[in-house]
Amino acid sequence: MRLLLVHPGAVWATHDVHTGLLAGLRAQGHTVTEYALSGRLEASRVTLEFLWRKQVRLAGPLAHVRPSHADVQYHAGQEVVTRALRDDVDWVVVVCAAYLHPDVLVLCRRARLPLAAVFTESPYDDPEQAKVAPLFDVVFTNERASVAPLREANPNTHYLPVGYDPAQHGPHLNGADVPAHDVVFVGTGFDSRVALLSEVDWSGIDLGLYGYWADLPKGHPLRRYVHDGLVDNATAGALYRNARIGLNLYRQAGAGVAAESLNPRAYELAADGAFTLSHHRAEVGERFGALVPTFSTPLGLEALVRRYLQEDTRRARATLPARVLDDTYTHRAAELVAHLN
Repeated sequence: MRLLLVHPGAVWATHDVHTGLLAGLRAQGHTVTEYALSGRLEASRVTLEFLWRKQVRLAGPLAHVRPSHADVQYHAGQEVVTRALRDDVDWVVVVCAAYLHPDVLVLCRRARLPLAAVFTESPYDDPEQAKVAPLFDVVFTNERASVAPLREANPNTHYLPVGYDPAQHGPHLNGADVPAHDVVFVGTGFDSRVALLSEVDWSGIDLGLYGYWADLPKGHPLRRYVHDGLVDNATAGALYRNARIGLNLYRQAGAGVAAESLNPRAYELAADGAFTLSHHRAEVGERFGALVPTFSTPLGLEALVRRYLQEDTRRARATLPARVLDDTYTHRAAELVAHLN
């Protein structure tokens, strides 16, 4: 199969889903062209800003029309159509779709290019995803509880779980050149996560918080544990393998929003053989059982952390990787292609 895989536009989280699917599709022998939306977005922003500022300097007729985010997104994505036609692809597969202007999808449909979306932000962004879902021929969502609501927008909607990249995660890899923390979390410092971690007494515990925490005030009690800055997937894996406990904190969904499915971090931690404490979700128990203890309150998290820092967790570490052997992005790519066929 010949595919055009459109990058999500962000260089974190969803980027890892994209690179994982890209590697998985190519490993299966498919011809995949990558549309590098993230780089194009920055190039389009610089180009349009330059042209606008030139209009301002020359008092040109467009001096009062500063480029919007929508202008940048359209400019960056418009060549999806020409690239897909030039490569004569069987499908255009868009990962996330949050930063791709919907007019680009309209143009693809007019060119009769088959379109598939891999939505990565369910259930949090389902209202926004539902708005563009009708423009696709087939939709995949990372959350099984989102299949039903998204099918109201596009009947051809399917559950495609996330996964992990075995080139970045696995007990066969080492954890050299990164700190070895008692407890580690790699992710974004959303308000709900900050609120949870702030109510835990971390005294006597070496906590490492990695990822984007720039919004955390300088004087905040958690600031001492923060190693701010984007962490690539390979480094995250090394941190997991070196830590005594890995945390999996899910984003807080809005009122009335259901969430049942595992996130990429859950698969990555298991693949790395990292003993994990996780927020409760239905799939955590279904997949890992007692191997991954769950919590719902700060007090529950603190009790589990202090308990398992004292207990031997080698059995769980040795057993976890086997639970996700069939959850690599190569497996997910095969599922995706089977639906497209």
